[in-house]
Amino acid sequence: MAQYFEVHPENPQVRLLKQAVALLEKGGVIAVPTDSSYALVCQIDDKAAADNLRRIRGVDEKHHLTLLCRDLSELAAYARVDNRQYRLLKSATPGPFTFILEASKEVPRRVSHPSRKTIGLRVPDHKTLQALLELHATPFLATTLIAEGEIHPMNDAQEIRDRYERLIAGVVDAGACAQEPTTVVDLTDNEPQIIRQGRGDISLLGL
Repeated sequence: MAQYFEVHPENPQVRLLKQAVALLEKGGVIAVPTDSSYALVCQIDDKAAADNLRRIRGVDEKHHLTLLCRDLSELAAYARVDNRQYRLLKSATPGPFTFILEASKEVPRRVSHPSRKTIGLRVPDHKTLQALLELHATPFLATTLIAEGEIHPMNDAQEIRDRYERLIAGVVDAGACAQEPTTVVDLTDNEPQIIRQGRGDISLLGL
């Protein structure tokens, strides 16, 4: 049965957030709010949890998972970023963008794309999620929470609890999120490529 943590959207209770982080540290997968929609997250270095995250979401190893980072300096530790890429990242973070970048050696090979050795990375602009990342001290491995057979991501914590209470360890409820996924930008080629137009405004990137 998933634990349910209802927190204040502007001043989330640290006591409850610590309990949610403890579930991750025990190998759990939890649902958290972001600046786009809810996401499923687990620890990056927990193979069983990562496998479970993919199974719950219904995706295989070729589906790009995302690392949720606290800031750009943390992001740069998990991806190979040149000066041009860094300037573009800086123009759009924190915010609802996911960037596909070449994974650094800090990223376990089993969570990067199996053939391209790439990973999705982003810095979310959401107080509760940032507080969770601060308490955990390392990025979360994440995927947008889109129910099987659906197109739009989920944004209601109670609905998530009802649907996934036997599959995940917990739900952090900080109120409804936007119901639109991130804008995905591939930065691995010479020119940035928009893979998915989502909530992030591409004009911020100068594209």
